[in-house]
Amino acid sequence: MGHCYSLDLRVRVADFVEAGHSCRAAARHFDVSDSFAIKLVRRTRHLGSPAPARQGRPPGGGKLAPYEAFLIQTVEAKPAITMPELAARLREEHRIVAAPAMLSRLLCRRGFSYKKCLMAAECARADVRDERRVWRVQRQVRMREQPHRLVFLDETYVNTKMTRLRGRSRKGQRLRASAPFGDWKTHTFVAGLRCHELSAPWVIDGPITRSAFDIYIETQLAPTLRKGDVVILDNLAVHKSERAAECLKRQGAWFLFLPAHSPDLNPIEQAFAKIKAHLRKAEARTFDALWQAIGDICNLFEPHECWNFLKAAGYASV
Repeated sequence: MGHCYSLDLRVRVADFVEAGHSCRAAARHFDVSDSFAIKLVRRTRHLGSPAPARQGRPPGGGKLAPYEAFLIQTVEAKPAITMPELAARLREEHRIVAAPAMLSRLLCRRGFSYKKCLMAAECARADVRDERRVWRVQRQVRMREQPHRLVFLDETYVNTKMTRLRGRSRKGQRLRASAPFGDWKTHTFVAGLRCHELSAPWVIDGPITRSAFDIYIETQLAPTLRKGDVVILDNLAVHKSERAAECLKRQGAWFLFLPAHSPDLNPIEQAFAKIKAHLRKAEARTFDALWQAIGDICNLFEPHECWNFLKAAGYASV
């Protein structure tokens, strides 16, 4: 479908003819076709405006219009339904054949986007639900007043077989990649997230244990803390260490445990997602290479990015 001439040009052509020139003279002057000038003047005199008519199909048309409510109701009842499954439902219940892409475009026009936030089913329990409500309604409100005191702590696994999970290849051809499946090692990356930096990053050779956690607190995190800092972390058993808590107390700081089953309340998870994306790109295959890659990635975190992590999780207001 061709594009309309701009409204500015259409107005100038109409004004040129109204000034006493012929339509063909206007066409030669503005380098447009004679038929365009003639039809434009006719439209302007008939409708009082040189603006073009709307192009394309009028909104609300098409064969899916009568079934729009059914499609939206189906998606709202089962948000994880795929477009092929939705097309099959439409065909079974209304005998209407529609391509999955057509259904996707309709949902996009109606404000739906493809997203999903996976939550633990235990969050629906009364005790967990009450803890999360208290955290959001009471504690987060006070935390937003002094976000510089918050240190969000967590750990995540990293290993020497990480690689990007997907790529591109020609249609009809498999994309084959390689990564170690037998000789690889898993390590633990632990760090704290502040409103302006990723603090005290550390790599542990193996899984996190109580003794490793105590050593991390004493040698890595505690020296970075100031009086009044609050270290926020999940209630993993190894985190509930009296030795580590005593170490924080000597610095004038303390632990504050998140509600159970609530990783979404810890903004460092967003930082970990960035770290793992870069590690998949780096494809480090030795511990030394992995350690070096993590060090380089930690330097990528800018203060405004760390602030945005806290803001997205509700711990900063501006």
